[in-house]
Amino acid sequence: MKQPLTDLGAFIRQQRERSAMSLRKLAEAAGISNPYLSQIERGLRKPSAEILKSIARALSIRAESLYERAGLLEGVGEIVTVKDAIESDTALTPSQKQALMQIYVSFISDNDEEEV
Repeated sequence: MKQPLTDLGAFIRQQRERSAMSLRKLAEAAGISNPYLSQIERGLRKPSAEILKSIARALSIRAESLYERAGLLEGVGEIVTVKDAIESDTALTPSQKQALMQIYVSFISDNDEEEV
């Protein structure tokens, strides 16, 4: 069984790679140093909730997904909207999320026009 910090670090690395970001670029966007981010990704450091929030913002993912993996939350409940589901889906890149969101919004506006 893997240690939670290793899982968290591997998850952050996976999300960084999906976003096509270098370690340096993510560190800069999150406002932390390259060595510190590298240590987080390797499971050597346990980042604070504030650092996790900064990393999540830089990766365009929900902070709660990192909090859960870090053991700070036991579960965030069910996702209630399509928009929340798109934003929280860690398998999507930021550009894919944006495209899906645009498609979803166009479907909703089409439905509103049909009901009139």
